[in-house]
Amino acid sequence: MLKLISRQNRVKHLVILLGVAILVWNLIMYRKLSRNKITLSTTQEKELLFRLDDLEQKLLRQIEENGELLEKLQRANPFPYLPRGSRENYLPVLVMACNRVSVNRALDKLIQYRSPPARFPIVVSQDCGHQQTADVINTYVVPHNITHIKQPDLSDIQVPPAHVKLVNYYKVSRHYKWALEQMFMVFNFSAVIIVEDDLEVAPDFYEYFSAVYPLLKNDSSLWCISAWNDNGMGGKISGDSALLHRTDFFPGLGWLLDKELWMELRSKWPATFWDDWMRHADQRKGRQCIRPEICRTKTFGEKGVSNGAFYAKYLQHIILNSEFVPFSKLDLSYLEKDKYNATFTSKVYSAPLFSSADVLSGARPNDTVVRLEYTDKNSYVNVARQFGIMEDFKSGVPRVGYNGVVTFTFKGRRVYIAPPSPWTGYNPSWN
Repeated sequence: MLKLISRQNRVKHLVILLGVAILVWNLIMYRKLSRNKITLSTTQEKELLFRLDDLEQKLLRQIEENGELLEKLQRANPFPYLPRGSRENYLPVLVMACNRVSVNRALDKLIQYRSPPARFPIVVSQDCGHQQTADVINTYVVPHNITHIKQPDLSDIQVPPAHVKLVNYYKVSRHYKWALEQMFMVFNFSAVIIVEDDLEVAPDFYEYFSAVYPLLKNDSSLWCISAWNDNGMGGKISGDSALLHRTDFFPGLGWLLDKELWMELRSKWPATFWDDWMRHADQRKGRQCIRPEICRTKTFGEKGVSNGAFYAKYLQHIILNSEFVPFSKLDLSYLEKDKYNATFTSKVYSAPLFSSADVLSGARPNDTVVRLEYTDKNSYVNVARQFGIMEDFKSGVPRVGYNGVVTFTFKGRRVYIAPPSPWTGYNPSWN
């Protein structure tokens, strides 16, 4: 393994040295000719220029060949820095990239907070074939042990006429399936943390996933861990950086799934809109995700496939956690389903029932935990709009909802928007 790493480093250094050699050679020849004021005939000048050009082309070809050799070495062993054998104890990060040269911003934070680096291999999977973005990614490969893989299928996709303008969503779904196949079926990892190339991570990003992952493995009612709170805007969250929740809504935007779930999903992976497909009851099967009170990721990509949907109104106001929380030293057993349900239900339905007007006006300030009630989709949307939280449903589930309840804070109060008790389940027509 050490020999392979050394060989890759030598090839990389040779590429750099050859590039420098071209510049130095041209500079020497220029200064020599200028200083000595050598007078050349037209024929001699042409001959000299021809030789210089020929040498430059040979050097450039050598650089290209060395680059190709480096790629072959990486394909032969994409993780030369990992010991051979089981990869059970690793939590790799899969960065989904396309044509954002600003991917460096995402990678810089992932590298900065990664500790220990060997436990969290970083794989960048690139679609789109965008060379400038590939060049940026490649600057991280050797210095930071980043693995760069490229989606081989860049062909056009035939879509229904009504979806012509949505073709990029099809390409995204195709890329996700290919990349996850690589991580689980080719590289044989047991779990993967997925982030997009426009996400910045929090200082305790790795700590959070490491500490919560055992809950996922031991609780069949959980199917993902997410770094995201859809209502994590300023003024809508408490100051408790350690607080975690269960949610029926699949959040995405920095999330972990394990190989067992991928084996369940891979054969029926959708052609498009993979995230909404994940939110459908047929996939969710009554399972939940863990999510934080304060986001561990934040998007800086206003423009993308979704053309900045929700960005101006919601996403740009998301608060990224700045305080490192030692989750691995905390008791997270309160997130176990039975414990959580008992405590959660008691908190929600023991809270005094308020009207939206009462909460907005700050009435009865001694009541620090309050409940608002909704009875149908329209009444929920009306309340959500008044408080500036996300109002949409996916397959009947409101964002961050759990057992029909959505929670946020407002002017220091914990607010629960809840259906009447007993809850009768989600209505999939609310979409």
